[in-house]
Amino acid sequence: MIDMPLGFHYENLVHKNPLNEMLIGILLFLYVIIVVLGTKYSYKIFRKHGMTHNVAVYYNRKIIHVFAGGIIIFLLPIFFTAATIPLILVSIIALIVYIPHKRNKLLNWFQVEENMYEVNFVIAWGLAIGISWIFLNDLIYGILPAAFMSFGDAVTGVVRNALFKRRTKHWLGNLAMLIVCLPIGIHYAGFAGALAAITASIIEQIEFGPIDDNMLITISTIIVLILLRGI
Repeated sequence: MIDMPLGFHYENLVHKNPLNEMLIGILLFLYVIIVVLGTKYSYKIFRKHGMTHNVAVYYNRKIIHVFAGGIIIFLLPIFFTAATIPLILVSIIALIVYIPHKRNKLLNWFQVEENMYEVNFVIAWGLAIGISWIFLNDLIYGILPAAFMSFGDAVTGVVRNALFKRRTKHWLGNLAMLIVCLPIGIHYAGFAGALAAITASIIEQIEFGPIDDNMLITISTIIVLILLRGI
């Protein structure tokens, strides 16, 4: 980890190439929309092969985690030089997935009445990016929690869905998450990243009310990385 000073880094709100980065942002935004709409077809395939509605929806959420949140988090430092454009676009996406809940017209191939955790995922992803870039001056603090949510939490869902055919918490899912998150954490942040991966994989078991594992994974990962910065 790089030992970076805490504070308000306003310079990370100003893009070096705003027009080019906005164009790239729009293309990535459209890519996310295509991924989400594409899961309408995966939903039909899952249902055709005998999966229940909830199981198909849960698989679709994890597809979105990986191919939207996961892929883009690794592209972010390549294409963007500041946080403003990504934060604007992620805010729009959060609004898009929240409105169907507000209007009671769910996009039922990936949304359910019981919770709005897919909205939490988008918000947590955006918070990770905003906090890391604006207040911690190092995007690594955002890449790791977003990657843990996108890839680690996705594999927990796949494992549990395959074993139990419903949304549930089980230690096998946490073990699968650790296997995925540990190499990511070590690659990006060494010992601190490894400890953050372990912490996130344990924290994933916890959720209460509207505070779900997406939020807790993000918060716990950032806290661990801040405490161990410089190691």
